[in-house]
Amino acid sequence: MVKKIGITLGDPAGISPEILVKSLDKLPKASYVIYGSKKIIEETARKLGKKIDIKEILFPTEAYTEGFYLINIQDKEYIPGKPSVETGKASIAYLGAATNDILKEQIDALVTLPISKKYTMEAGFKFAGHTDYLAYKARVFDYIMMLACDELKVALMTTHIPLKDVPSKITYTGIRLKTKLLIKELKEKFKIQNPKIAVLGLNPHAGDGGNIGTEEVEIIQPAVDSLKEEGLLVEGVLSADTAFNRRKEFDAYLAMYHDQGLIPLKLLCFKKAVNITLGLPFIRTSPDHGTGYDIAGKGVADPSSFIEAVKLAYNLAEDKTLKNPFINP
Repeated sequence: MVKKIGITLGDPAGISPEILVKSLDKLPKASYVIYGSKKIIEETARKLGKKIDIKEILFPTEAYTEGFYLINIQDKEYIPGKPSVETGKASIAYLGAATNDILKEQIDALVTLPISKKYTMEAGFKFAGHTDYLAYKARVFDYIMMLACDELKVALMTTHIPLKDVPSKITYTGIRLKTKLLIKELKEKFKIQNPKIAVLGLNPHAGDGGNIGTEEVEIIQPAVDSLKEEGLLVEGVLSADTAFNRRKEFDAYLAMYHDQGLIPLKLLCFKKAVNITLGLPFIRTSPDHGTGYDIAGKGVADPSSFIEAVKLAYNLAEDKTLKNPFINP
């Protein structure tokens, strides 16, 4: 059976429509169900001089052959680079429809294009982003955000919260749960038999034995030691400023906060990295960038990360035995 991949358009005032249109002829053969607005997609294609063949449907069940299909939601005209509460509402509507369909198993995987936390929240969205929303809708409490490319995988202990709030979110139980989930998902999704995980410290030099913060001594190291006692391949606590030089030794890193983990990853593979939510009962990926309002509508947006996100979603949905799901399908 042909695999059915859902794609949400994200914020229609950002670079997502351009990225989508630029990618259509570069994606693996599958049945793609796009949740978005017909007017913005057609206008974007016209501006780019691209001919597109997208069939409008009402339900994913109508997409039963290879090709591109559109579920037309909130079909309004939006101005590139001019986000608003209205574009936030549109983003929420696209995501809500796609989430309902994947929970009903009417699509096999979901790829989400970027939304704006500012404008979705102003529109009434009560979540910090896609990840928290999808976990809530799936009734999942144990989940983790991981960004990955072929060279590096980084999971995050905390995600989109202020730095001042990070220390209170670093807990013994949390580190144990997220590390175990990371290992489980690396085994199941990426076919790594015995994943080796590097756990980073929170403070400079991993706290320097308690002289530059005590979280490592009191929380992180005891959690790592307990995981080792269970026979898991976990190393830490490692100082984040040197840990990534050893990336070939590990299958994944657990970083304590967003920028600690994602700066080295995006430096290494910005146009290739993919965001994948681990712990959900379905496959969800996304590109590793934001809405790009400053370049929206200018024809210069790079679709590379989105293409990689679709390929990864396709590979994970298509062949559960792939040893390296980053290979080209």
